[in-house]
Amino acid sequence: MSRLADIVENKRRELAAMGPRNPSATRVALDVPSRLRRPAGAPLRLITEIKLRSPSAGPLSRALSPAERALVYAEASAAMISVLCDRPYFDGGWEHVEQVRASLDAARHAVPVLAKEFVLDERQIDEAKDRGADAVLLIVRIVSPERLTALVAHAFASGIEPLVEVAGDDELVFALATPARVIGVNARDLDTLAMDAVRAARILGAIPPDRVALHLSGIREPADAARVAATRADGALIGETLMRQDDPRPKLRALVDAASPKTRPAAHL
Repeated sequence: MSRLADIVENKRRELAAMGPRNPSATRVALDVPSRLRRPAGAPLRLITEIKLRSPSAGPLSRALSPAERALVYAEASAAMISVLCDRPYFDGGWEHVEQVRASLDAARHAVPVLAKEFVLDERQIDEAKDRGADAVLLIVRIVSPERLTALVAHAFASGIEPLVEVAGDDELVFALATPARVIGVNARDLDTLAMDAVRAARILGAIPPDRVALHLSGIREPADAARVAATRADGALIGETLMRQDDPRPKLRALVDAASPKTRPAAHL
């Protein structure tokens, strides 16, 4: 069994033990597509992540709490903050989403929060909305096309933005068959964990201009951010490389600088 299959199987057990949800959130979510769409000549929109552990890399920095790290990211111009919700494999939790949203609101940072969960059921979308998320991750690989369509529809009906993640051409076809406005391409194959930046760039190029296109995974150094900034991508997720830093400010500043058009390779100017 692959790691992804193991995670999904555990998620099914969690859902079997979960009772019915009664959504109660009245907060209006931030407009995620408008904050992630990149006009011509604008910097790549950077999505920063809060993840306390990686199944492949092990424990990551805990020098800052999720709430404290969110403020550091927001003050460094993060376009959105992704928060891991899975506890067994990532040491995440729904309470982290809640803490991040409260911290950002208290500091008057209008930065969207993405609930990064392995969503199989509408109740998880309701949980994300109630905890203060503005967007919720939907991974094409772990659901059928019919379930994906239903989950996207439920997210929109609940007032939360579905961010649909794909890793292959067939998955992009399924994503584009839904009205999802934000599509992310994972450069890492979730079954094998292998990185393939060429594949990711090709699939990103096939995303129509009316959808927001995001590059997910694989950005470690400023050169990586500059490379993605020269593609069709509107934004990119910066994950483990920041979570390895007790103080992520220097690394994030370098990535922000590299994501600006002025630092793109001359061939792309």
